[in-house]
Amino acid sequence: MSDLKDKLEQDLSVAMKARDDVRTRTLRMALTAVKNEEVAGKKARELSDDDVVAVLTREAKKRREAATAFADAGRAEQADAERAEGVILDEYLPTQLGDVELTALVTDAIAETGASGPRAMGQVMKAVTPKVAGRAEGGRVASEVKRQLAT
Repeated sequence: MSDLKDKLEQDLSVAMKARDDVRTRTLRMALTAVKNEEVAGKKARELSDDDVVAVLTREAKKRREAATAFADAGRAEQADAERAEGVILDEYLPTQLGDVELTALVTDAIAETGASGPRAMGQVMKAVTPKVAGRAEGGRVASEVKRQLAT
């Protein structure tokens, strides 16, 4: 069993005892997503910490998108609830890369692969994705790769 999944379960128990509704709801949702991922596919499997981070990253992204959608629809209360869940999920994710760090990683990947022009985007993404691993959203990485390859 992954250490991160253990931590989520222990923190859920603490949150339930403390009657922290938001944290309890968020951790239950996160653990459900992790368990669903474990049984997805043809054969059940144990998730590694990296797999759990990937699931939590997906869930955090869903919270951000839902918060934006609720805010755009004038439903501030639901938007705030989604943001609160996102903040809790962020506690379990690796620190996000800053723009400068991301730019440097992409620049290194381009130099490493010798890529040039927009057609080489897949090649650069393949090189940079493992280095970024959960520390930046794919869309952010892709837009930086596009920006650098266009110049």
